[in-house]
Amino acid sequence: MDFNMKKLASDAGVFFTRAVQFTEEKLGQAEKTELDAHFENLLARADSTKNWTEKIQRQTEVLLQPNPSTRVEEFLYEKLDRKVPSRVTNGELLAQYMIEAANDFGPTSPYGKTLIKVGETERRLGGAERDFIHSASINFLTPLRNFLEGDWRTISKERRILQNRRLDLDACKARLKKAKAAEAKAACEGDAVPDFNETRPRNYILSASASALWSDEVEKAEHELRMAQTEFDRQAEVTRLLLEGISSTHVNHLRCLHEFAEAQTTYYAQCYQYMLDLQKQLGKLPGTFVGNAESVSPPPDNASPTVAAAAASVAGPAVPTIPVVPTAVGAPGSAPAVEALNASDVKPPASGTRKARVLYDYEAADSSELSLLSDEMIMVYSLPGMDPDWLVGERGNQKGKVPVTYLELLS
Repeated sequence: MDFNMKKLASDAGVFFTRAVQFTEEKLGQAEKTELDAHFENLLARADSTKNWTEKIQRQTEVLLQPNPSTRVEEFLYEKLDRKVPSRVTNGELLAQYMIEAANDFGPTSPYGKTLIKVGETERRLGGAERDFIHSASINFLTPLRNFLEGDWRTISKERRILQNRRLDLDACKARLKKAKAAEAKAACEGDAVPDFNETRPRNYILSASASALWSDEVEKAEHELRMAQTEFDRQAEVTRLLLEGISSTHVNHLRCLHEFAEAQTTYYAQCYQYMLDLQKQLGKLPGTFVGNAESVSPPPDNASPTVAAAAASVAGPAVPTIPVVPTAVGAPGSAPAVEALNASDVKPPASGTRKARVLYDYEAADSSELSLLSDEMIMVYSLPGMDPDWLVGERGNQKGKVPVTYLELLS
């Protein structure tokens, strides 16, 4: 118990001495040992690395999981050393709703078929998102967290120890300075010739005794200063080595950044390919149309004149085409099928041709189709018996069928 009380008293004394030294430095009443310029640059570089790493990590977490409540929940699971529950992505949840809706509306109906196709693509997009989040968390976020929770904590701890060692060193310097000043003052007083006729010649003896006491105090202060200087130099070297390790941290984070960019590139490339496949599939489904004002579906035959007029006004100038009359397969006078139509062998009608801008690249499936490039302008028209989802396109001397969903019809 006595030992603990002595240690507690000693620690309290050291803490008080450091507090006094720190306060006097802030008030400009005490000298402060300055670190060399290279060391200060290392400290500034380490602080900058820590601050920007925190910001990058925090924003990457927002990118991978935009929901703040979910992020807090996952953080609590990690702190409690519990496994984070598996979650479906937003794309996978949307796919589930679309497929359930298609089963309810009828999977064989045009709307149901389209819902199933889009739902399957959304499920694939959700799976790609899940893979990207997993890869980015392991290859990018985890190294950033390891630096902040491991290396940076060690650096911060050693910096605090170095700060305490510096305060101890400066306190010893101040103590030695005061002891030398008192010793010099006592020595000056002791150099005077004593007057033994005085009634109190003991002043000379007291001055000599005080000078000897201050000499001992100076020796003690010099010894403490040497010890404090040794401790400070040793701690400064340890801290310097840790700060120079920031360069290795930058190299490691650079490698992780390359892996993050590669994972993101793979993710967006998968999403792009999935959407291209979806567009091609939708272009072959019946009842699919382009989502713009030029491609509004015509009103049904039993629609009222008011509805038909409204639809015509939204759709703009109509393209003169020959109406297609559905007939039984093999019946006399039935219109030729689209597959039997060779667009390169027919001539365009005298009227009804329109300009169209290509929205997306399209690769022809066979010789009867025309390959398209995004943003190019072509002439299009319809032929009797053609599927309404297809038009005949012309580019110079080239002709071929083109899907309506890949076009923006112009006036």
